Amino acid sequence: MVIAPGDSEGGPENRHPRSDQWMWILSGQGIAIIEGKRMPLKKGMLLLIKKGERHQILATGRTALKTINIYGPPAYP
Repeated sequence: MVIAPGDSEGGPENRHPRSDQWMWILSGQGIAIIEGKRMPLKKGMLLLIKKGERHQILATGRTALKTINIYGPPAYP
């Protein structure tokens, strides 16, 4: 996933009811808001968003926030 500086992905109602989401931060900076709790994101972090958790990802740095996302089980066809 690539999020441009100042942009975001997801939102207050975004969730994956049957899948955990693992997000590895490749570059950039951001903030994850998971169930209302804010967590800073930076290169090298691995984040787990558990199935059913509402979440939003914001790119807060000067460059794009780039991630690799893995869903288990798959969330999308």
